[in-house]
Amino acid sequence: MTQDDINQAEWSNPQNWSWLCYRSVRDSRMFVPKRWGFGWTVNFGNRNSVFLFVALLAIPMLSLLMSRMLRLEFPGK
Repeated sequence: MTQDDINQAEWSNPQNWSWLCYRSVRDSRMFVPKRWGFGWTVNFGNRNSVFLFVALLAIPMLSLLMSRMLRLEFPGK
């Protein structure tokens, strides 16, 4: 069985889906097609995708924290 076959079998397994979230450690992909509709979703079973997701959340939060710490004034306020 190839990795592509494993990926497809894991994606098709309803136990790997909860609401709109997908999690499968055996699936090697970071992003998988959504189950319904168009687009892609994150495979939370893939360690790299979790790090990416946390980083994408952390960047705006750290930016806001730094601006508060440095008390930056923005034009127009």
